Amino acid sequence: MARWLAGRLAQGVLTFAVATVLLFCLMRATPGDPLARLAGERQIDPADVAHLRARYGLDQPLGRQFATFVTGALRGDLGVSITYGRPVTALLRERLPATLLLVGTVLLVDFTLGLWLGVRQALARGRALDATLSTLSLAGYAAPSFWIGLVLAWLVGVEWRLLPAAGMADPLLAADAPWATRALDVARHLVLPALTLVVVSLAAAMRYQRAALLEVLAQPFMQTARAKGLPARAVVWRHGWRNALFPVLTLFGLWLPLLASGSVFVEAVFAWPGLGSLAAEAVAGRDYPVIMGTSLLVTVLVVASALLVDLAYAWLDPRVRHWT
Repeated sequence: MARWLAGRLAQGVLTFAVATVLLFCLMRATPGDPLARLAGERQIDPADVAHLRARYGLDQPLGRQFATFVTGALRGDLGVSITYGRPVTALLRERLPATLLLVGTVLLVDFTLGLWLGVRQALARGRALDATLSTLSLAGYAAPSFWIGLVLAWLVGVEWRLLPAAGMADPLLAADAPWATRALDVARHLVLPALTLVVVSLAAAMRYQRAALLEVLAQPFMQTARAKGLPARAVVWRHGWRNALFPVLTLFGLWLPLLASGSVFVEAVFAWPGLGSLAAEAVAGRDYPVIMGTSLLVTVLVVASALLVDLAYAWLDPRVRHWT
């Protein structure tokens, strides 16, 4: 087990290193000057622009810039934001909890309600329930997330005034308010952005679970379980569902980093202070340190989710373990 785990960790480290080099080179290869927009907005003297260029190391050769970045990153220093003038690590620490809360909520709903509905679809194959759930889920999956977000914000937040339409917390809420009151306020602000992402992502979990369970239900060992007289619930949930989880685990490994980086539009619509909105602002302002910081964080999520999926595969099915 230790040897297998060490091999997976080595692959993850190599993937992260290659991704870091590619991200750095691609970012520097794109046209534009990160200080040009800053100088145009603030009427900065050319001498001050040159000073800022030296401060951020933009006047150095590409190889030295990369070496400086890697050396700092190994110490936990990702540089200083050009736009905000603050350490990138501090910005990431501020924005990461909001993104983890949003993504965690969406994944929890997708892989509880989504899996349950997928099982119900598989058991009702060819019936009205299966057709209805397929139509509704695919309609939500096909709709653009920003459009769904705008409709929900306008209808629920503005017209009906049932839930907050923007932000993560009520700015008028007292700082010394009880913990339960603050938690309830955050939960009310979370509903609309989380619901938007759930609408567009739930279909994938349902379809993967449905297709996987239908394939498992046709296997000989499932017919043997039925022939032994086991209750239908035990046949489906104890024998079938576990063997149908593998495609869904792969989907989980893909959705975790995708939701963290792909919620840019939703965070922009609802003014949710997460990593997606921070990355969008950094790209618009060509803020190299923030772009690298957010990109590396997403890369870590990709590598970590792949490792978690491998571990889950090994736990569910001993045949995929490589102990030697």
